[in-house]
Amino acid sequence: MLDRASKPMVSLVDKYLPDPYLFVIILTLVAFVAAMVFEGHSPMAVVEMWGNGFWNLLTFSMQMLLVLVTGFMMASTPLVRGILNKIAGLARTPGQAIVLVTFIALIASWINWGFGLVVGALFAKALARQIRVHYPLLIASAYSGFIVWHGGLAGSIPLTIATEGHFTQQTIGIIGTGETIFAFFNLAIVVALFIIVPLVNRLMLPAERDSIYADPKVLDDEPDTSVVINRPADYLENSRTLAWLIGFSGLAFIFQYFMDNGGLNLNIVNFMFLFIAIILHQTPKRLLDSLNEAVKGGSGIVIQFPFYAGIMSVMTASGLAASISSGFVSIASAESLPFWSFISAGVVNIFVPSGGGQWAVQAPVMLPAALELGADIPRVAMAVAWGDAWTNLLQPFWALPVLAIAGLKAKDIMGYCLMLLIITGIIISAGLTWL
Repeated sequence: MLDRASKPMVSLVDKYLPDPYLFVIILTLVAFVAAMVFEGHSPMAVVEMWGNGFWNLLTFSMQMLLVLVTGFMMASTPLVRGILNKIAGLARTPGQAIVLVTFIALIASWINWGFGLVVGALFAKALARQIRVHYPLLIASAYSGFIVWHGGLAGSIPLTIATEGHFTQQTIGIIGTGETIFAFFNLAIVVALFIIVPLVNRLMLPAERDSIYADPKVLDDEPDTSVVINRPADYLENSRTLAWLIGFSGLAFIFQYFMDNGGLNLNIVNFMFLFIAIILHQTPKRLLDSLNEAVKGGSGIVIQFPFYAGIMSVMTASGLAASISSGFVSIASAESLPFWSFISAGVVNIFVPSGGGQWAVQAPVMLPAALELGADIPRVAMAVAWGDAWTNLLQPFWALPVLAIAGLKAKDIMGYCLMLLIITGIIISAGLTWL
């Protein structure tokens, strides 16, 4: 039934969803017009907001590029490829492959969102090398695990409000993760998604006659392990000693970092990926060969993230994001505020696809409303977090690393993600409202 129901969505997205670069251009123009029409700003004022914020995500853009590059380098090592292929061997049928990749992606994303994006995509390719399975749905399933990230261990909103000195502390104080990430309602939502998302993905699997299989050229990324020494510098390029000296220095830092009770974040995940790759590739030459392959898929990140930074600047500086949030708050009660916070966060996330950035925009609206209505503040905060994660199934911003690794385009997977958007929206809404 879900296979038949998803076909119109897949067809619709395939026909009308533009390339992610065109998508961000259209979003930029929509934000321009909305800021002028609804907030009363002049065209030049809006352009200034956009230009002033255009480079605000440079650090984050580099982090995301490194998620792709370091993850690819680590996964291209013989050891990691062997592990992924061994786990992939547990799946014997296309249906089992879809369920397994979804489950692995959900676990990895719950631990850390950057980890989940890379692991899901690379494991999907390992499965595709062993099983003939509908490749677009396989990659969509790998990406679908990302939906749980903001309710997991690396959720930026719950971690922010649990940190001493956060910007809303005077309003709500410190709220520990026991009231957010590990609260019953949040864990129930996560468990429900761990059950429903793999099941929905499996039920969308088309018949063999309708399946599209991976291009063998995309899957054939076996690293070159040959050694050619024609000059003295070649000895350095193929030196295991140099690689291991710097590699184990990195591992020593990682060990000390966690001994000092450091938590998982994007920088430490990239650091681990990089230095594990340095050690497992064994020589600088093999690492650099892997790097040359990895960077080929990073162009979308490089060009698109500055445009999203500009959109975020327009949305925040013009007051448009706050107006959207206020509009939903105005019709809310104490009981329904988490639901409307979730919906408003989902809308704002289309234009401001950053959990921390979105909280900075919505917290000044949502928290005073929660206090005035007597609503459950941790639940409202998590509603914003889940709204941010939810519409990532529609927003291709976060899919760029996955698509780059998989060798697909956004239109290839977003039809399946649209079906998941509808079903998971119902589950999350119910959990936030009634549990």
